[in-house]
Amino acid sequence: MIAVMFSRLTGQSLLRRTAHWSPTTRGLLWVSGAGFAFSMLNALMRLLTLQVDPFQAQFLRYFFGLLVLVPVVLYHGAGYYWPKHIGGQFARGAFHSVGLALWFIALPQIPLANMTAIGFTTPIFIMIGAYVFFREAMRWERWLATAVGFGGVMIVVGPQFSGGSGGYHLIMLASAPIFAASFLLTKALTRYETTGVILVWQSITVSLFSLPLALLHWQSLTAWQGAGFALSGLLGSAGHYCLTRSFAAADISATQSAKFLDLIWSALVGWLLFSDVPSHTTLLGGSLICAATLWVARREARVARPAGAATGSVV
Repeated sequence: MIAVMFSRLTGQSLLRRTAHWSPTTRGLLWVSGAGFAFSMLNALMRLLTLQVDPFQAQFLRYFFGLLVLVPVVLYHGAGYYWPKHIGGQFARGAFHSVGLALWFIALPQIPLANMTAIGFTTPIFIMIGAYVFFREAMRWERWLATAVGFGGVMIVVGPQFSGGSGGYHLIMLASAPIFAASFLLTKALTRYETTGVILVWQSITVSLFSLPLALLHWQSLTAWQGAGFALSGLLGSAGHYCLTRSFAAADISATQSAKFLDLIWSALVGWLLFSDVPSHTTLLGGSLICAATLWVARREARVARPAGAATGSVV
C-alpha cells in the first residue's frame, strides 16, 4: 500500500513539473527512461545468468516482477485485473515464454550491444506479421525498411561466425520473430483489455510456463542473487511503466529516435561491467537497423495524417 501511494504521489509530482513540456518532449523522455531501465535490467540479468541457470533466471525475473505488482493488484482489487479473454492471455504468455527461453540462453554468451542491435529487428518482424495476420497494408516503405534491417543484421551477425558465439547470435535472432508474435497478440488484446490487465497476466503466465524448466535446473540462491532478482522485478516494472507512459504522451513514430540511445546504454554498460568493447560492425549494423525502423515510422506517420491536417497518429 505504501508503495502504491508513493507511486501515485511521484506520478502526480512529475505531471505538475512537466505539464508545460510538449507531448513529444515528454514521450522522448519516457522512452529514454524505459531504454535506460531495460539496459540496466539486461546487464543485471546477464550477471545473474552467469551464475544461475537461464531457465531459473527467466522464472525468477517474472516471478519477482509479479511480486512488485501485487500491492497494486491488492489496492484495486483482484476483480479489476481479471481478463475478458483468459485464453488470449495464456496464448500471449506462451509465445513470450518461448522467446524469453531463447533470449536467456543466448544472453550470457554475447555482448549486450550485439543483443540490443539484434533486438532492433523485432519491429521489422512486427510489420511483416501485421501484414500476414492483420492484413495491414505492406507498402514499399515497409519492404525497403525490412530489407535494410536484415542487411544490418548481417553486418552484426556475420563477423561473429568466425568466433565461437555465432550460434548464440542466431538463437538471439530467432527470439525476435517470436517476441514479435507476442507483441502482435498484445495488439489484439488491447482491443478489449487494459494495459494493467495485460501487464499483470504477462507476469502470471510467463511465471507459470517458465516454472517447469526452472525446477529441472533449480539451485539455491545467495543473498546477493535473491536481491538481484528482486531488483530485476522492479527494473522490469519501471521500464514497462515508462514505455506505457510514452505511448500515452505522444505518437510512437515521434519517439522512435530515442531508441538509438538503447545501443549507447548497452554498449556503455557492457564495457563497464563486462569489458565488452562493441565492434564497429555492431555499431554500424545496429545504427542501420534502428535508422530503417525510424525512417519507416516517420513515413507511416505522414501516410496516416489526413491531407491538410496539422497532426496525426500511426495506424
